[in-house]
Amino acid sequence: MKYILRNNLISTTAVVLAALCSLAADGASTEKLPKVTVSNLRRVFHNGEHNAFTDLVRFKGRFYLTFRSCPDGHMVHPTSSIIILASDDTKEWKQVHRFNVPLRDTRDSHFLIFKDKLFAYTGTWYSGPTTLAREDYDLNKHLGYAAWTDDGAKWHSPIMLEGTFGHYVWRVAAFGDKAYLCGRRNIGFNITARGEGRKVESLMLESDDGLIWRKRAVFQEIAGDETAFLFESDGSVLGVGRRGSAPAQLLRSKPPYTTWDRKDLDRYVGGPLITKWGDRYVVGGRHSTKAGPKTSLCWLVGDQLHEFAEFPSGGDNSYPGFIELAPNRALVSYYSSHEKDAGGKTITAIYMAELVLEK
Repeated sequence: MKYILRNNLISTTAVVLAALCSLAADGASTEKLPKVTVSNLRRVFHNGEHNAFTDLVRFKGRFYLTFRSCPDGHMVHPTSSIIILASDDTKEWKQVHRFNVPLRDTRDSHFLIFKDKLFAYTGTWYSGPTTLAREDYDLNKHLGYAAWTDDGAKWHSPIMLEGTFGHYVWRVAAFGDKAYLCGRRNIGFNITARGEGRKVESLMLESDDGLIWRKRAVFQEIAGDETAFLFESDGSVLGVGRRGSAPAQLLRSKPPYTTWDRKDLDRYVGGPLITKWGDRYVVGGRHSTKAGPKTSLCWLVGDQLHEFAEFPSGGDNSYPGFIELAPNRALVSYYSSHEKDAGGKTITAIYMAELVLEK
């Protein structure tokens, strides 16, 4: 918005006209947003364990789905593992890899295609030989691991990510010959209870090979949390950062990513996703509603979210993955605990749905 200065005062007329133009432009862009139909909703995986935190990718002609599975539930257990499924048609899925890290809880698996390889990253809490009590969580012992493949068939894992000790690694993206990872840590690696909350900062970590990482920038000085990055063709980055249970933030920066612009969104977003469908921006994650937590997707227009799909979900849910199948079709994965088994026990399973843009 451009203002005209007259006698050190902003012209009221200019402000009003600029504001009206801005509102008109936003209204016009909102009117052009297409409606989306959700179809072919199905449960694609449930093995009796707690299955959560999904991601999707297309690599060398096949589709890949990853998530965490644990027989002991959502919290920190050394019995958890990362599962990777593959499909030729997005309908039938078969396991191609599964790995765990001894004495550690694996979670929040995310894909990256980088330098003609497919990586699956996971952040891991140190738990020791048994379930870790919540009061004993220590972010300073967190460590990132990865699995990778160059053909989708032969996988290498678990591989420790150098430079990630004490960092809770999360979503990752690439631009040019560098990969960039969200890693949150205790400010100054301070020794505090659990190591979560406002005394946590979020870093953009950088890598040349996807396995050895170094600090590029701090993008959240306090209350660092799960953050997804999307790079534009000029190297500028757009991000969506969870802020605990507070409203999420929209983040913007340009190389060398030392200065960040932050703007609060209108809602809390848990397990955030940001991607593009054609030339439109899509933001997804867990949204708090009057009916409880739901997994939803929104169009991002400017700094505003416009919800276009809410999926059958409830309780422990969200962490979506997204693939554009065609200009008018897309595929979404997520997890949820809104269903029960034959015995009435709540299950936490992996779901998938197709999205179709209405003409």
